[in-house]
Amino acid sequence: MTLDLFSPVKLGSISLKNRMVMAPLTRNRAGAGGVPQAMNVTYYEQRATAGLIVTEATPISDMAHGYPALPGIYTESQVAGWKKVVDAVHAKGGKIVSQIWHVGRISHPSLLPNGILPIAPSAIKPAGQAFTYQGLQDFVTPRALDVSGLPGIVNEYIHATKCALAAGFDGVEIHAANGYLLDQFLRDGSNKRTDNYGGSFENRARLLMEVVKAVVDVAGGDKVGIRISPVNPFNDMYDSNPQALFNYVVESLNQFNLAYLHVVEGGIGGGGAQPFDFVALRKHFKGAYMANLAYDKARGNAAIASGHADVIAYGVPFLANPDLVERYRTNAPLNQADVNTFYGGDEKGYSDYPFLKV
Repeated sequence: MTLDLFSPVKLGSISLKNRMVMAPLTRNRAGAGGVPQAMNVTYYEQRATAGLIVTEATPISDMAHGYPALPGIYTESQVAGWKKVVDAVHAKGGKIVSQIWHVGRISHPSLLPNGILPIAPSAIKPAGQAFTYQGLQDFVTPRALDVSGLPGIVNEYIHATKCALAAGFDGVEIHAANGYLLDQFLRDGSNKRTDNYGGSFENRARLLMEVVKAVVDVAGGDKVGIRISPVNPFNDMYDSNPQALFNYVVESLNQFNLAYLHVVEGGIGGGGAQPFDFVALRKHFKGAYMANLAYDKARGNAAIASGHADVIAYGVPFLANPDLVERYRTNAPLNQADVNTFYGGDEKGYSDYPFLKV
C-alpha cells in the first residue's frame, strides 16, 4: 500500500489520524499576561482535523519574549488558558503539542522585564529590527550569557515542559530554528564563544543537547520533537559549514529517541539559503521526519511515498483553510490568505476563514 498524506502514523507515542501537520504560526493574539483567550480556543479547535497541531512558538519565561501579544507557557494562568485550547482540540479528535521557545537576541529591552538587554551566546547585534509595542525598533547588542547562567536557561525549559504537560498537551516541540536562542548557539555566525559552548560542533551543540536531555527527562522522548533550520538566514543567521554541523546535530539527537525531527528545508521570509542536502540529513536521523517549507498536496504526497518524510507541516495553507485536510482530500479550491491580518488584531483573518459548504 502506498502511503500518502491521509495515512495514519505514530510520532513516538502520539498517534495521528493523518500526516498533515499544522505548522507553528505566530499570530500575536494572546490576552493580557500572555494568556490564551477565547478566540485562540476557536482558532485551534477549527483546525483539529490536522493529524497534529504544533502551537505557535510559546515563550518559556519573561526573558524569552521577542514579539508583542505572545502566549506564554510558564504561569498558572497561561496553563489554564492553554488547557481550554487543548481540551477543545481533543474534543474534536485532534492532537496538539506545545512549541517551547526562547528568542535570545531577537528581542528588545522594551519587551523584557525592567528593560533588560536580551541574551545571546555572544554580544553580536543582529541586523534588522524588532517588532515592539511601539513599532519597529532596531535590534540592540545583546548580553553574552555567562556560563553560570546556562543552567537557569535549561531550568526554564524544564518548567515550561511541566507546564505544557499540566495543560494536557500531547507533547512538546523544542524550537531550535529560525535564528532564536538555541539556533544562535548552534551556528558560528552568531556564536563566537571560546568556552565549552563555542568553537567545535560538540561545543556549539552542547546547550541544545542539555535542553533536550532535560525536556526528555520530564516528558519522555516519545513525546518530544525538535525543530531545526540548517540554512535559514532569517534573523541574520549564517554558518560556515551547515551540512557538517547539522549532520552532527541530528546524529547526536538520535540518543534521545525523539518523537520526530521537524526540519525547515530552506530559507523563509524571502531570504536566500545556502546549498544543503536535506535528503542526506534525513538519512542521519533514526526517527520520524517532519518536512516543512512550501509543500503543497502533490509535493507532500511525493515526499511521503518516497520515504523522505513521514509527515508534512503546512503553515499558511492551514492558516487560511481550517479544513485543509478535507480540501486536499476532495481537491477543493483553497481560501487565499490575507497577509495583512497575519500578525495581531482580532478574529478577522484569524478565525473567520470559511469552511467548505456541505
